[in-house]
Amino acid sequence: MLHLGPHTFSSRLIVGTGKYPDFATMQACHEAAGADLVTVALRRVDLAAGPQINVLDFIDRTKIRLLPNTAGCYTADDAVETARIARELLGTDLIKLEVIGDPRTLWPDTEGTLEAARILVKEGFTVLPYCPDDPVTCQRLEDIGCAAVMPLGAPIGSGLGIRNPYNLMIIRESVKVPLIVDAGVGTASDAAVAMELGADGLLVNTAIASAGDPPKMARAIRLAVEAGRAAFEAGRMPRRLHASASSPLEGLLGS
Repeated sequence: MLHLGPHTFSSRLIVGTGKYPDFATMQACHEAAGADLVTVALRRVDLAAGPQINVLDFIDRTKIRLLPNTAGCYTADDAVETARIARELLGTDLIKLEVIGDPRTLWPDTEGTLEAARILVKEGFTVLPYCPDDPVTCQRLEDIGCAAVMPLGAPIGSGLGIRNPYNLMIIRESVKVPLIVDAGVGTASDAAVAMELGADGLLVNTAIASAGDPPKMARAIRLAVEAGRAAFEAGRMPRRLHASASSPLEGLLGS
């Protein structure tokens, strides 16, 4: 179970709603991923659109909860205002906070993220901030009262996998709130690595939506998340420089 503030989810895999070839494919991916929480970029949703045009019409709200995000915001003020609109229109206190600092790399603006997080936490939001894979930033976000930290594994949409595993390990040791790796996953093995490093959850969009067979990739990443989490909880064997026989030599017949 994934606990985010007062909310509990059965799946540790959060998926997105963008970049899919069509809404039917998106629906199939949500089902294949087993997701019960999906992100929606409020600035990209036309809430006045007619039936069967709006992305919200293709999300089964009886099974899936919405996680509105502030994608496209470049200042703390814009992010805060977008979050307030999302709460009013969608009826949720959940918000994925994004304050972008660079339009080319989509790297998060740390100062703007901290500023917006302070305001939104005080206003009663369950804040899930997208942030750099920086342990100090994550500690400050936890101190502010964020319900989780969401450090990137690699730049958004890059598919490069986990570029700084040691940073994520340090973050895991440094914060008590859930750690959700956001951005950078390209395939199922990347998801397993992230979870084995101690992530509590994973947010994946492009790796699924841009795959050759999106629903199949959604299922693959779902299984990788489950396997990676189980491996983390089990605890891996120590690494050794030399061989260690699987079958001990002591006690063999004739010895």
